[in-house]
Amino acid sequence: MTAQPQSEPVLIQLGARPDEPVQLARPGARTSYPAEVLARLHADADIVVARYPQARSALLPLLHLVQAEDGCLTPAGIEFCSEVLELTGAEVTAVATFYSMYRREPTGTYRVGVCTNTLCAVMGGDAIMDALRDHLDVEHGGTTSDGTITLEHIECNAACDYAPVMMVNWEFFDNSTPSSARDLVDALRSGTQVTPTRGAPLCTFRETERILAGFSDDRPAALDAIGSAGDATLAGLRYAREHAMSAPEAGARPDDDHTDVGAAAAPETVRDKPAPAPSATVPPQPNTTETDPPTKGE
Repeated sequence: MTAQPQSEPVLIQLGARPDEPVQLARPGARTSYPAEVLARLHADADIVVARYPQARSALLPLLHLVQAEDGCLTPAGIEFCSEVLELTGAEVTAVATFYSMYRREPTGTYRVGVCTNTLCAVMGGDAIMDALRDHLDVEHGGTTSDGTITLEHIECNAACDYAPVMMVNWEFFDNSTPSSARDLVDALRSGTQVTPTRGAPLCTFRETERILAGFSDDRPAALDAIGSAGDATLAGLRYAREHAMSAPEAGARPDDDHTDVGAAAAPETVRDKPAPAPSATVPPQPNTTETDPPTKGE
């Protein structure tokens, strides 16, 4: 047999490239805390950890705590969490880099997110994002030169009946438009007090992170915020009640006889029809074939 020539070893690099901007260890990133900051963080961490039967379960709120301190995650914050919870730096980093709420770059005073998932995008979310990119002169994940606004695409806010939806430090701004979005960020940059559509009054990103770490929001009127389900959210519930629809009783067998009242209530004209093609107008307009299919024989 002929000996096969040995090939050169191949280096496979895992994770982000060294030149990517989302590095925990980056120039200027905090690598340690002064003694007075450490003492304050340890006092807060003791409160958080005491809420859990296993200390490592406190990792998520502790990451919010150090993010409240630094505005993002830093090597100092990772080391602090690993020391408090007796975890390795790799274990803490694996969690910290998994969730999008933990940032690896400095964050502005206000984290402005525009939902660009399907429904919000169709209703104008993409247009809002484009308008804000031009207006603020930043891209997704970027922060304005004055450090006020960090702009991001965000995933579904579970508020589709208010689409398109924006969030500022996780508070809702419903039924947004490119114009209202520009007015919103201009107000934030000027220092004007801004009130969300529903939810607590706005506070800074770092203050929000401390609240997410599990500490009380003691601001005046913070607990007086109101909000409720939108009209579209309740449409399905109203329909079910009007047609006496209900879920099968617990423990019912699959072959039990349950009348399909939903099928009986569905209009004969649309029950077996295919879904309509995409509308020529976005969003679809009422009294069109997209929203009101013709009856049989027409």
